[in-house]
Amino acid sequence: MLKVDGIKVRYGRREVIHDVSLTVSEGEVVTLVGSNGAGKTTTLKTISGLLRPVAGSISFDGKRIDNLQPHEIIEHGVVQVPEGRLMFPDMTVYEHLELGAIRARGQKSFAERIDWIYSLFPILKERRDQKGGTMSGGQQQMLAIARALMAEPRCLMLDEPSLGLAPIVVDQLADVITALHKEGLTILLVEQRVDLALRLAHRGYVLETGNVVLEDRADALLNNPRVKAAYLGT
Repeated sequence: MLKVDGIKVRYGRREVIHDVSLTVSEGEVVTLVGSNGAGKTTTLKTISGLLRPVAGSISFDGKRIDNLQPHEIIEHGVVQVPEGRLMFPDMTVYEHLELGAIRARGQKSFAERIDWIYSLFPILKERRDQKGGTMSGGQQQMLAIARALMAEPRCLMLDEPSLGLAPIVVDQLADVITALHKEGLTILLVEQRVDLALRLAHRGYVLETGNVVLEDRADALLNNPRVKAAYLGT
């Protein structure tokens, strides 16, 4: 479904992504793991159209998307949940969900999508009139995911969903990711908690300083001595 082929990305003159290639098949959960500064978020931003590769290509369903604007990429069905959630503090939960639906592909009615979101995140129904800036970190992360889901993505990209959250909230988010996968959603997950990411994913790529250094099934990466020593503390 998603193919990233040999992309290079620069910040100014400095190349930060070097010939990165990866694939995500329909219905898969694929994770990018690595330390801070490895290039995980930059890779997602490039897929989303927020950054432009200076070489290589990105295709979705066999069509090039690396020459499209971010809103056009959303309309194709690739939607990112950004690191840090990026709430509008004075907008209510319901207004955030309305915003997420602006570029929806239109297969379901707005009411059907809202009902589905509230079934996934009952707390958002309870808090529908609460402003985003007054919510807890966990509630904001749920809202950020819900806002993205309102666009009816075919491929959902999650950037550090567990960042700064309590363990019990992380477990709830893991349950949501598992439920979304069971409904058939394709997911590309960036997550610094390598153990969590590899438990949720089918396959994984390890990035180091802008390069893919390992690629394998998630269970194999969990047991890889290099991964265990570098990221799992074992």
